[in-house]
Amino acid sequence: MLSCLPINIDDLLHFRGVESARVEFKASWNEDHTLGQMLETICAFANDFYNVNGGYIVLGVEERDGVALLPPKGLNPEQLDRIQKTIQGNCQRLAPPYQPVLSPEVVDGKYILVIWAHASDTRPHQGPSWRQPSERAYFVRLGPETKKAEGQVRTDLIQMAAKVPFDVRLARSFTVDDLRFTLVREYLRDVRSRLLDGQDEAEIYRSMQLIARVNGHEAPRNVALLFFTDDPEEKGFRGARIEVVHFADDAGGSVLEERIFRGPLNRQIIDCLTYLRNLLVSQVEKHPDRAEASGWVSFPYEALEETIVNAVYHRSYEGMPEPTKVYLYPDRMEITSYPGPMPGLTLEHFRSGKRMPQVPARNRRIGEFLKELRLAEARSTGVPTVFRKMAENGSPEPVFEFDAERTYFAVTLPAHPEYVALNALREAALATAKGDRQGAIRRLTAARKAVPASGAVAAQLITELCREGDVDTAALVYRDFQGQPGKRLVARVVAALASGYLDAERPEEAAKILGGSAPAKHGQDAVELAVLARRAGSEQRAHQLFVDAGDIVLGDPRAAHEFAQTKFRLAGQLRKSRRGLDHEARRRLLQEAEALLRRVLQMNAPPTRHAWAWFDLGKVLRWLGAPEGEARRAFEEAIRLLPAEQKFQSELSRK
Repeated sequence: MLSCLPINIDDLLHFRGVESARVEFKASWNEDHTLGQMLETICAFANDFYNVNGGYIVLGVEERDGVALLPPKGLNPEQLDRIQKTIQGNCQRLAPPYQPVLSPEVVDGKYILVIWAHASDTRPHQGPSWRQPSERAYFVRLGPETKKAEGQVRTDLIQMAAKVPFDVRLARSFTVDDLRFTLVREYLRDVRSRLLDGQDEAEIYRSMQLIARVNGHEAPRNVALLFFTDDPEEKGFRGARIEVVHFADDAGGSVLEERIFRGPLNRQIIDCLTYLRNLLVSQVEKHPDRAEASGWVSFPYEALEETIVNAVYHRSYEGMPEPTKVYLYPDRMEITSYPGPMPGLTLEHFRSGKRMPQVPARNRRIGEFLKELRLAEARSTGVPTVFRKMAENGSPEPVFEFDAERTYFAVTLPAHPEYVALNALREAALATAKGDRQGAIRRLTAARKAVPASGAVAAQLITELCREGDVDTAALVYRDFQGQPGKRLVARVVAALASGYLDAERPEEAAKILGGSAPAKHGQDAVELAVLARRAGSEQRAHQLFVDAGDIVLGDPRAAHEFAQTKFRLAGQLRKSRRGLDHEARRRLLQEAEALLRRVLQMNAPPTRHAWAWFDLGKVLRWLGAPEGEARRAFEEAIRLLPAEQKFQSELSRK
């Protein structure tokens, strides 16, 4: 049994590639009741109030809560022919007459009948009311229900008679030969349609509503040329392409790369998304305190896909020379299409959490093809999807924009803050490597405006400013960062400014900010702060920071050595005290320093590190009152590893 449907029957029954509101199920055939209801629904689908290309009635399938119950109840195969003739005959009662596509199908061994009531070229249609057969009315689909068109809806429907969507109009200057059947065949295979079974090219074109007769010959519809030719622009659709421009900096900056995507609309979308996907940057972070890892991506792919598809779907192809534009900047992506949205939509509808009203689509068949290819979402779900995916990724909210004249529609997807920071750090490092330190400062300053809570950016900016000798401006950056809600990597920012103060020989100011800093979250950050505190002469603060660092100190030769030296110096501060408790604390500090130094000597470290560890161990042993031979052996090992160091020889000579 040959199918007349462009969509796979299993996809239709499960609403894959078609919205549930466009499908109506009828469990059985009853000429007295079913026929009248079906005529109203056929009339409503033909009127296609929202420009979605009508819908489907599935006869022989029961539904519950809007879901098909399978296997189907089915129809008596002996009745199929009579049912079809009855439907076709009664469709003549519509004014003007209209004929849907009738396609008998077999599902799970049962016969069903699918009535594809595609949008009519001669709308609006009137039909008899099944409750009052003598009454005639216009019918429309409002959501999943068939309703009489009344009031403003009726007025709008009648006005639509003069507004045939551009994508379904006939391209009278072209012929069927301008279509590439290989592209049609590829599409039908992608959607798993059975139209390819036993039909010739012309029959398939007619079944898909791609062509229609005009002035004695068949001409393709615009949508056929947009999807089933090698380059729609060559067929007169100026602007039927996607341009992607990757900027190194903000608007007006140098262009890193420019790509143009041509071809059938679906191929443009797929190729563009593939290209953009390869540019995405992602990061996964594991946490020691929980099993789940967290991560981010520069732009969530689902939001990106939805935005690109909607730009291609909802733009105009009628005399619109501007292409769909995708501009990539270091901190955002801008997608612009032309013109703006359809009347009835306001900027308020494009806010987070707002309900998107149903308005007639600009393109009837483009959306249908994209949905059947699983590229487009169901109606009114795209914008919420973009907001949701951006939020799930931890990205700022998207921004939707169009002017009062509705000449354009732009969507800005802000990049993830961590990506903006990472990108800025890379660009700044490149500028520094080229000797352009001021360029690095400008890049980091711009990034701080975009991600003011990024500790990585603030720390690097402070570092670059201090290298230029502008420590006071670096301090202003530090104070501004401290006031940011949700700030991250605070310890790195503290370390950057403290290091700048120390290099500028302002140890008191370094000690002040190190003394007031919160405990570092990451062990290595605490180690760096501890080392800086030692440089600032604040051994007690350094000791606390080493403790905050935790076990990481025991596995790092440098950290363990510095910690041992801190304990040794704190012990020295207690050397002259006569209090018993101070004497006990001093001895404990020296014993802990000895243990750390012996640990360093067991680690894999450079000879210089081991030499100084032996030297410090010799001093600790003398202070602990160990046998002089042990201390001398420690100094001798230091001299063996670093014979040119005079300090080692001097200490060995002391008694």
